[in-house]
Amino acid sequence: MGRQSKSELDKLRTAVRLSFSFNKLFDIILGMRIVSGKYGGRPLKTLEGKTTRPTSDKVRGAIFNMIGPYFDGGRVLDLFAGSGGLSIEAVSRGMESAVLVERDRKAQAIVQENIRMTKEESRFQLLKMEANHALGQLDGQFDLVFLDPPYAKEEIVANIEEFCQRQLLSQDVMVVCETDKSVELPEEIAELGIWKQKTYGISKVTVYVR
Repeated sequence: MGRQSKSELDKLRTAVRLSFSFNKLFDIILGMRIVSGKYGGRPLKTLEGKTTRPTSDKVRGAIFNMIGPYFDGGRVLDLFAGSGGLSIEAVSRGMESAVLVERDRKAQAIVQENIRMTKEESRFQLLKMEANHALGQLDGQFDLVFLDPPYAKEEIVANIEEFCQRQLLSQDVMVVCETDKSVELPEEIAELGIWKQKTYGISKVTVYVR
């Protein structure tokens, strides 16, 4: 093979860079998807920033393999909803309804778009407020709770204690906490104890039950 001119090499490098950029953009546009259930395969929009941290498809699938993976009714609470992927996945897999709490305005818009994607908006309620404020407005009991707060250990302990105090958790509740793998949560919080705990890459998933 003969030598390539400098201009040809520059063109090749540019083509490679563009190809990488378009592939990267394609991945971002595709984003994540509902892993399984009635909405399985449908795309999820995400917004990653200082106040949100989307759970990857792989970790989301692993979480539901730990706790289900499928359900026959029940009520879900996602106290730090982000894009809403976890609670939408739960309803996709058989939960009856979900309450999502999110304070970030950009994330709220993403949650609303993802809820519309399900074509079953009546099964979801989005509370646009701080988690602590929402806790004072919740009623009834929840069978599945997702906690992925920005200040993991302190907020998880405080949240679970308040859930128990306000009697917001059903007898068979599962509280699923997603944290950085370095976070060490207590073996017991109020009326709940650790049932399962696994690490996936940089994330740790801890499930509390009664």
